Amino acid sequence: MLVVFAVMAMMVASIVMTALDRVASYANHLDEERSRETLVGAVQTFEHQLGATLLDYTAWDDAATNAYVHKDMAWMISNFGDMTFDSDLFDVAIVLDAEGRPMMAYSDGHPVEGDASGYLTPALMGLFDKVRSGESGLTPQALGFIRTQKGIGSAGVALIRPKSGEIGTPPTDWVYLAFIRHLSPLTVKRLSDAYVLPGLILVPPTSSNASVTISAPSGQAIASLAWSPRAPGDQSREQVAPLIKAALVIVTIYAVLLVIIGNAELRRVRADEANAVQLAQTDRLSGLLNRAGLTQLLEDQVRRGRDANEDVVLLYLDLDGFKEVNDAYGHATGDRLIRAVAAGLSVLVGDASALARIGGDEFGIVLTGKDAQERALALASSIIAFFDEPVLLGERTVVVGCSIGICVSEGGLVDGGELTRRADMAMYSSKDGGRGRWTVYDPRMDEERQSRNQMEIDLREAIARGEIEVVYQPVVDAKTFALVSVEALARWTRRGHGPVSPDVFIPIAETSGLIDQLGLCVLSQALRQLGHWPELKLSVNVSPGQFRDPAFVDHVAATFEEARIEPGRVVLEMTETYFIQSPERARLAMDRLRSLGLRIALDDFGAGFSSVGYLRQFGFDRMKIDRSLVQSLDRGHRAVEMLQATVALARSLGIPVTAEGVETEQQAVILRIAGCDQLQGYLFGRPQSPDEIAALMLRPMELRAKAAELAFAGGRDSGASA
Repeated sequence: MLVVFAVMAMMVASIVMTALDRVASYANHLDEERSRETLVGAVQTFEHQLGATLLDYTAWDDAATNAYVHKDMAWMISNFGDMTFDSDLFDVAIVLDAEGRPMMAYSDGHPVEGDASGYLTPALMGLFDKVRSGESGLTPQALGFIRTQKGIGSAGVALIRPKSGEIGTPPTDWVYLAFIRHLSPLTVKRLSDAYVLPGLILVPPTSSNASVTISAPSGQAIASLAWSPRAPGDQSREQVAPLIKAALVIVTIYAVLLVIIGNAELRRVRADEANAVQLAQTDRLSGLLNRAGLTQLLEDQVRRGRDANEDVVLLYLDLDGFKEVNDAYGHATGDRLIRAVAAGLSVLVGDASALARIGGDEFGIVLTGKDAQERALALASSIIAFFDEPVLLGERTVVVGCSIGICVSEGGLVDGGELTRRADMAMYSSKDGGRGRWTVYDPRMDEERQSRNQMEIDLREAIARGEIEVVYQPVVDAKTFALVSVEALARWTRRGHGPVSPDVFIPIAETSGLIDQLGLCVLSQALRQLGHWPELKLSVNVSPGQFRDPAFVDHVAATFEEARIEPGRVVLEMTETYFIQSPERARLAMDRLRSLGLRIALDDFGAGFSSVGYLRQFGFDRMKIDRSLVQSLDRGHRAVEMLQATVALARSLGIPVTAEGVETEQQAVILRIAGCDQLQGYLFGRPQSPDEIAALMLRPMELRAKAAELAFAGGRDSGASA
């Protein structure tokens, strides 16, 4: 009987041990598969993070401006090359021209010696060709793992462009940016710690079960990430094996323990997977959800809203003035500002809503529920009020604003992608409306954007067809009222629509990059016409957009050479905007223009932040008083005293003064007495065609009679005052 029991016990023990072996083997296999899936996710996240970083650096208005307009290699080195030093985002940065030639190559904060061929491998150039040919799809960016002289790393190539996607230069002048982030031993160790993969190392390609192959874009295996299997099943079996040999009861207990341990192990693996997913959807700078996280959240919330018939509201925020802070104090301060804003928004949003950093200085907030719309409007007002206060960053205090776009998916009927697009459009409507405000999406915004885009297309064609007309407003001598100069002004009659106000098409030209072509078109026509008026001088407006073009002075010189006009007869009128933003570049451009013989006038003085410092620093050849000062003369002595002080300031600096916007005889008298040497306004003539200007030149006695009449009126007023 004992033998039978013993045999039975041995058989049972054998069965149990066999079963235990199988369970242990399965647990080991399951752990390896889970570890492999986790590592595959980690590798994908590593690559996606580089892609997100590359997108932030290339879909960037500043980068596009310095790559195509300024062609400022120092700026690229500062913002791309220097950032490779001790960076967790990328350690190699290469700027490529349209032919794939390196314009700049930096590794670990230092220029790459030689021709950078150790990094410009066939695999990387394959990514470049994919982006250049358009095979990368809607987003001009391609990613993949490559082998370089430094090792194995994730690489990405993208086209540098503005956020809007409209570059404005031919593809032969396009500039591309390549980032490489190598799998260094330190990086691999961080992956090992973050994803709980002990002994993780980078090895040559291997088929080991405890490894994940890394392949180049061509599909060729270039390396593997291998880890040390934890074998949880073997560990469990060794712990309970002595107990199984002692008694079948303990075998039963062991089986129960094994199940418990197995479940705990599975829960841990699932938790690791969840952590990996969360890491992929988290913005590293702010700790908030990133764009991918927000996209997934919106999809989930819209689906739930559709099922529960609840609204989903998206607030799309963009910081006003963040670029100025970044430019003035650097990216480090900009990063601190982002973290401070994220912390403040988190407090305002609370736990009932979701907050995400979409990218750069943009944030998104998602609210759901029956009362989501009311809560969204109240939250938007609170956020605007929050930004009314300055932000303290260490020893610096910065002031930024916020523009908000709001869109509602009523009952979850609008999907996440469309909801994001509409909220973004509403946000830009807030910016166009003066910033520091919130705007709810209206379907008419789509019509307005389409109309604006069509007007941009028509304006581009009008410039190409030579349909831009130039009219001229008289400028007279303040004492004799003799016609001494004209100001060239652009006019556009849109085909099928009629005349378009300059207040409408000039801003479109500014934002679309057409202002360079429009300005040169006006200058060219005006110079040709000036050749028929040898006794007159000419003034032409120059926008900040033209001034930022490094080739602007060369274009102006070529235009004068073609027209064969003496540059000394022409005054270029510029507002203070560009002088404030870029004083050093402004001074350099002005020196080059003056070297051509041109004169420079400060336009709209008194309408902005003009100061004595700017007048002295740039030494303008003429100052034009803004029409707002002239129009205020009817309000009393204080306005007159302000005008007199302004003119006295200019005269003390030896700067002649032109007053524009003169509409009444009283204004003309006051301006002449105050010391203005030239006058311009409807009193002397509206903008006219060349033929009308020619006719006016044939009637000088009319202007002189008006001068005499006003001189008499001025003397009478002076006598009455005495």
